[in-house]
Amino acid sequence: MRSDTQHQKHLVLILAREFASNLSTPTLIADARGYLVFYNEAAEAVLGKRFAESGEVPLDKWIAPFEPRAIASDTPLERRPPQIAFDERRASHMRYRITSADGVERDIEVTAFPLLAHADEFVGIVVIFWRS
Repeated sequence: MRSDTQHQKHLVLILAREFASNLSTPTLIADARGYLVFYNEAAEAVLGKRFAESGEVPLDKWIAPFEPRAIASDTPLERRPPQIAFDERRASHMRYRITSADGVERDIEVTAFPLLAHADEFVGIVVIFWRS
């Protein structure tokens, strides 16, 4: 049995990472296990933390220190775009206020969508965000 550190990446995740690494739009990628597997340099600038410092971790544990909160109202985890994309396999969008790793509060727009290799093969999610 493979451990999480030996988990083989699906080709779609590898291609998504390559795509994200060439974007100037902040982007992060999580796999079908719910683990953050990559975020690009543009995301590092908004979040105040390099991917090399984070590594692969469960997405919900990684997000928690940023204290994401909806600007309009309190929104439970299960109604946030990354969780909707993961659980319901559909795109979702929301405006957030986060406290980045450098302690600065920032308003961001977040869009998340599922990555499907085939119509019935879920391989992860992509989360794109930007300062609003």
